[in-house]
Amino acid sequence: MKVILLQDVKSLGKEGDIVNVSDGYARNFVIPKKLGVEANDKNKNDLKLKKQREAKEAAQRLAEAQKLAKDLEKVTVVVTMKAGEGGRVFGSVSAKEIAQEAKKQHNLDLDKKKIQLAEPIKSFGSFEIPIRLHPQVTGKFMLKVTEA
Repeated sequence: MKVILLQDVKSLGKEGDIVNVSDGYARNFVIPKKLGVEANDKNKNDLKLKKQREAKEAAQRLAEAQKLAKDLEKVTVVVTMKAGEGGRVFGSVSAKEIAQEAKKQHNLDLDKKKIQLAEPIKSFGSFEIPIRLHPQVTGKFMLKVTEA
């Protein structure tokens, strides 16, 4: 019997796959546990429509990420820090602080986990900060660290 999987099943396949299983396994395990449905014409059409909708949504998210990346190129986030010894920053500027200042200054909701700092910033000046907006899109914005 052919079955369309509704969830990932370790021994069978991934969600959305059409797999061939024995009739007993399908009737007694896969279908009752809602791991899959019988692969009839209606269910195949539903699967096709679902994949089309998911592809459309993924394309929309990609377009939004590309637009945001373009908008971020014009943004400069300013962070003021206390000066320590030798004109260095007292402490460091972290991704969390950058995200908070971007929210305050430009009303941008940036995920601190997606801001890609090689290491915390420990000096004054201007820096180009990369941020992962989408698996295929990386944006950049300017960060200016000034003395308080």
